[in-house]
Amino acid sequence: MNRQAQAVVLFLVGVAVLHATLTDLYLRYVKAGLRPLLLATGVILIVAAIATVWYELRRPRAAQEGLREREHDDGHGHVHREPRISWLLVLPLFALILVAPPALGSYSAMRTGTALQPPWGFPTLPAGDPLRLDVDDYAGRAAYDHGHSLGDRHIKVTGFITLDRSGAPYLTRMILNCCAADAQPIKIGLSGQLPPVLAPDTWLEVTGTYTSKRTKDPVNGGVIPFIDVSKARTVPAPHDPYESPST
Repeated sequence: MNRQAQAVVLFLVGVAVLHATLTDLYLRYVKAGLRPLLLATGVILIVAAIATVWYELRRPRAAQEGLREREHDDGHGHVHREPRISWLLVLPLFALILVAPPALGSYSAMRTGTALQPPWGFPTLPAGDPLRLDVDDYAGRAAYDHGHSLGDRHIKVTGFITLDRSGAPYLTRMILNCCAADAQPIKIGLSGQLPPVLAPDTWLEVTGTYTSKRTKDPVNGGVIPFIDVSKARTVPAPHDPYESPST
């Protein structure tokens, strides 16, 4: 590709990054805290593309012709053009702009063991009943604090349904440290008053209380705590389908 073509590709990359960031598509790839960096990256790429075109337009035509020949000369006096098939590299960019990939769901979660780890501590919970907690926060308190900080309080958590090979349901959320490439699931077992039919990837908001019941993840043997459900309802997928690890 010549410099103008490189500038076009660079511009398209910048536009794709800005499009993903401004439309919240970026949440399918990275955690929300990286949004400022993505915005800056998109702007820098677009500015670099415009600067490249401006520089090329200001360069004398003879200098441009000589540069192109030096870039494509094979050293034997023959000039070779780059294969046009290389333009297929821009197709993933259009796919990023036009197609929104789904967030990781039950297929990935049930093939990966739970990533639940002992938290650094258990901060005092705020007032209110029921109390909304992240899946990771509830699971950590239930598994490693044995429910002491939860007591008899009603807890409300939201996640998507995953089913193991026996059909047992789990309320699951994928946890991001940085981006979707390192996403790992946190799973909560469900007992009590459940809907008669639970389909994988259905988003469910459950209200319940702590129970000492637990099981082992069939993939990696990690602990999976349960919640005793008193109320459950299907809900739309949240704005941000991922969670960050609790501190």
